[in-house]
Amino acid sequence: MIEELLPTTAFAEESFGDLPESVLYPQEKALVAASTDERRREFATVRGNARAALARLGIPPAPILPGTRGAPGWPEGIVGSMTHCAGYRAAAVARATDLAAISVDAEPNQPIANAGTRALVTIPEERLWLNRLGPLRPDVHWDRLVFSAKESVYKAWYPITGRWLDFDEVMITVDAEARTFHARLLVPGPTVDGTRLTAFNGTWLARRGLLITAIALPRAARPTAAGASRPTAHR
Repeated sequence: MIEELLPTTAFAEESFGDLPESVLYPQEKALVAASTDERRREFATVRGNARAALARLGIPPAPILPGTRGAPGWPEGIVGSMTHCAGYRAAAVARATDLAAISVDAEPNQPIANAGTRALVTIPEERLWLNRLGPLRPDVHWDRLVFSAKESVYKAWYPITGRWLDFDEVMITVDAEARTFHARLLVPGPTVDGTRLTAFNGTWLARRGLLITAIALPRAARPTAAGASRPTAHR
C-alpha cells in the first residue's frame, strides 16, 4: 500500500511482519549481534525490502549500512528510506536523477498517550488544528500523524543537509480529505537544484491499524514546500 503514496519514479517494497528468508551480510550482522531477536528480525526484513526495491532499479544486492545519525547508506546515485514499526516494514528507493529526496515513515494508528511527549512533538499552531480535527475524524490519531510526518520530513531533510532538525523547527498542516500534508520549515532550508526550499509536501494514509507518511521531492522542482523535523527515529 505504500506505493500509493509515491510517484512512479520510486519503487517500494513492504511486508506485514518479518520475512524468514531475509538474510544479512556479515557487516550487517555485526551491527545487531548484541540486539534482541526481534530487533535482528526487523533489521533483516527491512533490508530485505530495501534490496528487493533496489533490484527493481537494476541495483545488485549489497550491504546497507547506517551512516551518520543512523541514516542508511544507499548505493551511489540512489536516494532511499526505510521504516519499521510493530507489524510493518517498508523501504522506498529512486534514482537521484529523478528525486532529490524520498522518505517514508510508518507508525501505529494510536494516540500519543503521554501529554509531555505530545507537547514535545507538536507546536502550539499544530495543537490548534489537532484539537479541532480530532473529534471530526476520530478514526485517525492526528497527533501520531504529525509525529510520522515530522519523521518523514527529517528523513528527507538530513540526507540533503547533514544537519539536525528539531520538532519545533517545522510546522505541519494536514488535508484530511486529500490525504496530504504540508511541512513548513521554521528555519532556513537548503538549496536544491538552485531553489531554496521552504517546506516539504507529503502524502499519508491510515489503514490496517497504521499511519504511513511519505515525501518525494522531484528534481528541478520549485515546490512551495520543504521541511523537516526530528522525532525519535525508526531508522
